[in-house]
Amino acid sequence: MKSGINIWSFPDQDDLPHCIRQTREAGFDGIEFAYALDGPISPQSSPDDMQRIAQVAADTGIEISSLAAGMLWQFNLVSDDEDIREAARGHIRKALELAGALGVDTLLIIPGFTGPFMAGSPAVVGYGAAYDRALGAMRELGPVGEQYGVTIGVENVWNRLLSSPIEMRDFIDRVGHPYVQCFFDVGNVLRTGYPEHWIRVLGPRIKKVHFKDYRISVGTLDGFVELLTGDVDYPAVLEALRDVGYDGWCIAEIGPRHHWPESTLTATAQAMDLILGRAAGR
Repeated sequence: MKSGINIWSFPDQDDLPHCIRQTREAGFDGIEFAYALDGPISPQSSPDDMQRIAQVAADTGIEISSLAAGMLWQFNLVSDDEDIREAARGHIRKALELAGALGVDTLLIIPGFTGPFMAGSPAVVGYGAAYDRALGAMRELGPVGEQYGVTIGVENVWNRLLSSPIEMRDFIDRVGHPYVQCFFDVGNVLRTGYPEHWIRVLGPRIKKVHFKDYRISVGTLDGFVELLTGDVDYPAVLEALRDVGYDGWCIAEIGPRHHWPESTLTATAQAMDLILGRAAGR
């Protein structure tokens, strides 16, 4: 398995060359970039821009593991407002194009959300309508991903939708397109379940994996902590991943609202090596 770090873990996310160098110096194999409304990878970006970024990474000896589309918390893919839904689909189409130009094989998306998990979030959407809209969107966008050679990775998040492993499994199967799979986040399920259970249910539907850690006793976003300092049973997680034959990227995503110094990046890389059973400083 390869070790990666998400761009949201860096204080200066817009300075991609610097983040790439830090990734290399910390000891990761690769980095996961993000598509945002503003910044170096955005709706205004071109495939040529992506090829230049990919060249910087290659010259540094760092792979680009994947691309994450974070603005889907702002543009709800299952909103009751069709204009918002179309904006979300448009962003996914653009992000797939840019991911293809970057040379990555996976775009992380959230499949929409039925209601707020924190104060100030948009209004509640009926579960049945949300599910059907998410299903329709993935069936529509799977062929777009195939066009660019990029799999859409549906992430399990605190979105009050697809909240059990069986439901996520059946959703992926109902979409029925090889370019729509699951981007599994280990830490996100700990509040309500066990990641090793999810892994065994999802099996070959897992395209990529996020590593986070979480303290169940906290129960809020503040419960996300540094790797190996929370309640994730990583030996059980690794056993489950190996049991289902997963040998791809494991990407550290430092918890929401935390921007930590370079020393923490190094500590995270070392924790990843320990979890994956690899020697540090390769």
